[in-house]
Amino acid sequence: MENLPGIPHPNMLLAAATALIPLLLGFVWYNPKVFGTVWMKEAGVTMEDGKKMNMPLVLVLTYVFSFFISMFLHFWTIHQFAFFSLLEPARNYTDPAGFKDAIAAAAVLSEHKFRSWSHGMAHGLIFSILFILPITSINALFERKSWKYILINWGYWLVCVTIMGMIICQFA
Repeated sequence: MENLPGIPHPNMLLAAATALIPLLLGFVWYNPKVFGTVWMKEAGVTMEDGKKMNMPLVLVLTYVFSFFISMFLHFWTIHQFAFFSLLEPARNYTDPAGFKDAIAAAAVLSEHKFRSWSHGMAHGLIFSILFILPITSINALFERKSWKYILINWGYWLVCVTIMGMIICQFA
């Protein structure tokens, strides 16, 4: 679809910046003085297991995957993406005379609606509850992990995507 005024596009610099949040929060969340000791016990891992990891690779991949999450959150927290994607000519929607102009005008009027910290927080919470919690729980149940393990991991992602959503929605 051609670019129409007022239709947002992902801010790659903002996505790159917010992709750091899972790394930074992880250093705090999984610190032994916070949830790290309990998480290691529930996960069945030791400090020695951590020393055997290829930590640079883990950190790089964590950042790359966090960037993917950040890009998705651009679409999730900013409503205009979903609305305007429905109107793509490639999907055989008709374009009656003046319709494209009306959509462009509506885009300009709604460009900054729902662009706030609280709106981003709401979407982060919803995404965490409806998507991350089920996936985290299903994996943990099959791995025979405890609810404590599930809640520690889900809590981490709840905070991550909520903060990411807040920043993206406010500044994208």
